Amino acid sequence: MSTTTFIILVIAILAIAGAAFLYFQKRRTEHLHGRFGPEYDRAIDEFGDRQKAESELERRARRVSRFRIRDLSPEQREQFAAAWRADQARFVDEPQLALQQAHDLVTEVMRARGYPVSAEFEQNAADLSVEHPRVVEHYRVACDIAARRNRGEVATEDLRKAMVHYRSLFEDLLGVRVSPTEEVKL
Repeated sequence: MSTTTFIILVIAILAIAGAAFLYFQKRRTEHLHGRFGPEYDRAIDEFGDRQKAESELERRARRVSRFRIRDLSPEQREQFAAAWRADQARFVDEPQLALQQAHDLVTEVMRARGYPVSAEFEQNAADLSVEHPRVVEHYRVACDIAARRNRGEVATEDLRKAMVHYRSLFEDLLGVRVSPTEEVKL
């Protein structure tokens, strides 16, 4: 084999390897973006680098794949739905208590589904983002409002919005709608 042929062969192999690498990177990006939706964009903003963000999303998916996430039984769903309806009715007279109980109820459903709920908010949000990427932002907003409530920085309207956000996540975790959207609008 001549030197020229060898060089052309090496260049062709490198070009094919480069094209294959770019193809698989593009497929990885498309897969993660499709799976995580708005959470993918949030990760890009947070990490400032697509490669780091994608690595974090893959790490989350690997972590959550080790959990024993399960569906709730129809009886559990109905019990949780009844508890939510009671809490939502409580909001009229005791909005702060209702918000705290909404947070506790979401946490309870997460545990019942198999999520290892921790005291660290960001870890809970990251875990939820794998299976519930389109509603995890509701969790973030509701928890932020709840934290501001603890500091005395919110009005009743903010508490109402937090309830709406908690309900979106709650219903997604439950797998059923609990109440008509018309009851509490944003």
